[in-house]
Amino acid sequence: MAKTKAISESNKLSGPEKAAVILLALGEDHTAIWNALDEEEIKEVSQAMATLGTVSASVVEELLVEFVSGMSSSGAIMGSFEQTQRLLGSFLPSEKVDALMEEIRGPAGRTMWDKLGNVNEAVLANYLKNEYPQTVAVVLSKIKGEHAARVLAALPEDFALECVQRMLRMEPVQREILDKIEQTLRTEFMSNLARTSKRDSHEMMAEIFNNFDRQTEARFIAALEERNRESAERIRALMFVFEDLNKLDPGGVQTLLRAVEKDQLALALKGASDNLREMFFSNMSERASKIMREDMESMGPVRLRDVDQAQMSMVQAAKDLAAKGEIMLAGSGGEDELIY
Repeated sequence: MAKTKAISESNKLSGPEKAAVILLALGEDHTAIWNALDEEEIKEVSQAMATLGTVSASVVEELLVEFVSGMSSSGAIMGSFEQTQRLLGSFLPSEKVDALMEEIRGPAGRTMWDKLGNVNEAVLANYLKNEYPQTVAVVLSKIKGEHAARVLAALPEDFALECVQRMLRMEPVQREILDKIEQTLRTEFMSNLARTSKRDSHEMMAEIFNNFDRQTEARFIAALEERNRESAERIRALMFVFEDLNKLDPGGVQTLLRAVEKDQLALALKGASDNLREMFFSNMSERASKIMREDMESMGPVRLRDVDQAQMSMVQAAKDLAAKGEIMLAGSGGEDELIY
């Protein structure tokens, strides 16, 4: 494995990286400093610490002199995920450390602006439409262009145009103003978002119902309809079932076909509606569809339980592909409809 080049110039380090060097140099006996940081600061410094690599002794000494006058370091230090986790574990509960390390290692944003990039544009636009256009202009200038475009499109048109004009005339933003906007976003928006983004109980039940076999699903839905028709209808609307695969676009169908075993596909299609069956056949080559039809005919009668299992397997494969962004599972709503 190639050695990581040591950091030899302190002026190339960001603020969080400098703080990470200092805290690594101080070690586990100075955890009181961490207690003075808020959660966002801990995340930023932890992220920097975990990816720091080797820092030369001269840089460590220079930074210690800069931050803690008169102190010096005995040598180089190494920042790593393991060192960060051990240091955090000395003063935070293990579940908190695990959550922090998961965020550091994962794709989640390290700054407030990165975090905003993970927020649905409609949700963000709904919050920003009540802010000053200048504030919105600053926020949109700090997030990725493609996300900013979607947010602008979701804002009221006159307000969006005002924000665009502010962005065109915008001067460099003072650090104090940027800090204030970040703090407002953290306390008023992100904290509220965390409280309101808990998973809907009907969505959870729909996923459970999706994994029932056909008879069990019908039995539970029927029983629930007798007690609470509204909940039963909401769950049914949220369920993604085998027949919903007819909402896939042609590219999605072909991607799914490549991901599914041929014998499972034949078994699943045995119990499919004529429309869905023909939809799959039309996305195969003439030769492949002919072989598939022959395979299905040669199967003879098959057990309903086996058909259900094969269909459930295809639905799960479709969901996995959708989660990876390889296909789109279009719903019945207007925004999810596909335009050709």
